[in-house]
Amino acid sequence: MRWDRPPMHDVSVTLPAWVVGQVDYATRYPAAEARMRVAIGLASENIARGTGGPFGAAIFERESGLLVAVGVNAVTRLNNSTVHAEMLAFQLAEKRVGSYSLRAEGHPEHELFSSCAPCAMCLGAALWSGVTKLTFGALREDAEAIGFDEGPVFDESYAYLHARGVETVAGFLRDEARAVLERYQAQGGTVYNAEGRATDR
Repeated sequence: MRWDRPPMHDVSVTLPAWVVGQVDYATRYPAAEARMRVAIGLASENIARGTGGPFGAAIFERESGLLVAVGVNAVTRLNNSTVHAEMLAFQLAEKRVGSYSLRAEGHPEHELFSSCAPCAMCLGAALWSGVTKLTFGALREDAEAIGFDEGPVFDESYAYLHARGVETVAGFLRDEARAVLERYQAQGGTVYNAEGRATDR
């Protein structure tokens, strides 16, 4: 194989510019419904703007409702199979709090809201990120219904998280979240990880 580009020694992970005007970091979100609608709204806007797949995520301080960081699918925009919505949210939240763990001593507890059930990669990252609660809207079967492969996620995966202190809530505002997936499919959105191609969230 001939390489047309030299080896790379850095990578840049960014949110699309429109996110700045989409989220309000100054507002507190005390209700779970409001927190989930941030994630679903990001997923919806991401497909409307053509900047990625139908997935959004947001991390909040559990007690205060402070919005810490958000993420949207960026696989095709950044040519990076690892930048799923949850992964971006984890990275930006940890950068903001200045710690590799959102469960570090002296920090409040954090919760991840995701518009869809995390894939295998993001579910594993949820444990290492330090969030103590994971709430998601659309279910695994909703993503699979439009062609996405969520990877090796099992009931035992969630049991393992629970044993490690990570609470999960599944199917929260599922109909709203699933509608974003269905709109993406109706618009002919690319399914990035079909048949072994690069994965995306």
